[in-house]
Amino acid sequence: MIVGIDLGTTHSLIGAYRDDGPVLFPNALGELLTPSVVSLDGDRILVGQAARERLISHPEHTVAAFKRWMGTPRETRLGDRTFRPEDLSALVLRALIADAEAALGEKIEEVVISVPAYFSDAQRKATRAAGEIAGVRVERLINEPTAAALAYGLQDRAGESRFLVFDLGGGTFDVSILECFDNVFEVHASAGDNFLGGEDFLDVLVEAFLADAALGPRALKTTEMAQVRRRMEKLKRELGTGEGVFQVQIGDRQYDWTVDEARFASLSEPLVQRMRTPIERAMRDARLLPDQLDEIVLVGGASRMPLVSRLVSRMFGRLPLRHINPDQAIALGAVVASGLKRRDARLEEIILTDVCPYTLGTSVAKRDAGGQAQTGFFHPIILRNSTVPVSREDTFSPMLDRQERLTIDIYQGENPLVANNIKLGEIDIRLDPRRAREENNVTVRFTYDINGLLQVEVTEHATGRRHELVLEQNPGLLTPEQIRARLAALADLKVHPRDQQENIALLTRAERMYEEYLHERDRLQEWIMHFRSALETQDNALIAKQRQAFTDALDQLDAMM
Repeated sequence: MIVGIDLGTTHSLIGAYRDDGPVLFPNALGELLTPSVVSLDGDRILVGQAARERLISHPEHTVAAFKRWMGTPRETRLGDRTFRPEDLSALVLRALIADAEAALGEKIEEVVISVPAYFSDAQRKATRAAGEIAGVRVERLINEPTAAALAYGLQDRAGESRFLVFDLGGGTFDVSILECFDNVFEVHASAGDNFLGGEDFLDVLVEAFLADAALGPRALKTTEMAQVRRRMEKLKRELGTGEGVFQVQIGDRQYDWTVDEARFASLSEPLVQRMRTPIERAMRDARLLPDQLDEIVLVGGASRMPLVSRLVSRMFGRLPLRHINPDQAIALGAVVASGLKRRDARLEEIILTDVCPYTLGTSVAKRDAGGQAQTGFFHPIILRNSTVPVSREDTFSPMLDRQERLTIDIYQGENPLVANNIKLGEIDIRLDPRRAREENNVTVRFTYDINGLLQVEVTEHATGRRHELVLEQNPGLLTPEQIRARLAALADLKVHPRDQQENIALLTRAERMYEEYLHERDRLQEWIMHFRSALETQDNALIAKQRQAFTDALDQLDAMM
C-alpha cells in the first residue's frame, strides 16, 4: 500500500487515494492534524498532541519545529538520549503510518512525502532517510506547491493555464509558478525561504509583548516562555477578526496586553518584505508578468493571516484561490500523487515535471587586468529553475603548464563567490606534469534527476579517462550504515499504544494546565486523581464517560483563564 504524507513543521497529515478520491486519516484523537512534536516520557515516546502539551510542562524532554534542521547534523537532547532531525521526523512518520494502517487495515510499505520546493539537496536526502528510519520506502518526494496544484485540480482545466502557488507554512515559505497543458504539470520557477513561516510571525508578537511589558527573554523560565508562546499563538489566530487581548500569569503578576491587526501588520512588515523577494525572483525567472497568470493559489496554515492575502492582492491585482482548507491542501495533493504513483485507474495519467531549485556549479580562477590569478569564483553549470532531469557540461583548463593536480569542486548556491555557497563534494584528478596547460583540458558534466540525485562526470581530453562522483550523501548526512544504526537505536524506544493516546493526551493537557494555572492546582490535581482511578478500573465504558467529563471541565477552565 502507498500513501501520501505532508510532513510539516507545525502539523503533519497522512491519507490515501480511495474509491471516492483523496481521503485523509484521523489520528487516535480523531484529528486530521497531528502536531509535529516529539517528547520523551521516561522510556516512552510521545508524538503529537500529548507531546505538544509537554512543551510547557516538560520542555527539556520535548522538541518541535525540527523540520527546519533537516539536512544538518544538529542533535537534540531529550532527557538522556540524543536525536537527529531524521530521527525526530521518523518518529512523526511512524505515528502517522500507525494511524493510516488502523484506518486501512493493511500494512503500508511505500509513501509519497511532500517537501518545500526550495528544500536543498541535503534536506531532500534527509527526508528520504527519515522515511527509511521509519521503516517505509519513500517512493517520491513531491514539491509542496505542485501538491497544492494537484489538490486544486488545476490539471483538469481546459487548454493551457499558468498559476502561482504561494505556500506559507509554519516554518517554510515557497512560491512556485507552474503551467498545465495536456495533463503535463511543468514547473517554470521556484523560490522561497526555508526559515520563514508562521513561527516567525509568532516571534514578532512575543517580542513586542516582552518589550511592552519590559520583560527580557532571559527573565522568563523555559516553562513561562512556552506558556507565553502557546497563548500568543491563539491570539495570532484571533487577530484576523479584529483586536486581540493577551493575558498571562508570570510569577505572581498578571499581564494584560492588547494588540490589533494593524499593529501586527506593522510589526510584521520586515517579514512581509522577505516574502516579496522570492515572489519577484520566481516571476523574473519564469519571465512572466502578473497579468499572464491565470490563478494565484494560497496554501499553508499561515496563509490565513489577512496581511498575506493583502500582499498577494496588491502584487497581482486579484483575489487568490483559497477555498480548500490551507492546512490540508498539501496533504491532499500528496495523496493524489500517491494515487498517480500506483497508477490508480480513476486518475488520468499526469506527467509532473520539476526544476532544480538551486544553481549547481564549480570553482574557477580568473585573471585580473594585471594577469594575476584570482581564485574562488563560482562558475554555474546547471542554472536554478532548469527543468529536471537535466544534464549540462563545460570545459575547463588548469591554470598552469605542467600542473600535477586538478580539483573539481561541486557547489550549490547563487553567490558569485564559492565561499558564500554550499560545497557538496569534489573530484581530485592527477595530471601528467609533462603536458602544457591546454593539453590537460577536462570536460565536466553535471546531471541532476527528479529525485535530487546529482552525478558529476569529469573526462580528461588527453587520455579519455573518466572520473565520477554521485552525490548520494552530503556532508553531515547519514550513510546507509548509519541509517540502519539509527533504526536499531530507535527500535528499543517504547511508543505508547495507539488505543491509549486519547487518555495520555488528556492527562498531559491537565499536567500542562497544572503548570500554567497556579491558583487552580488543587482542583486540577483532584480531577487528575479521579481520571487515573477510572483508568485503573480498565472499564472502557467508565473510562469513556470520565474522559468526556474531564475534557469538558478542562475546556471550561481554559475558557475562563
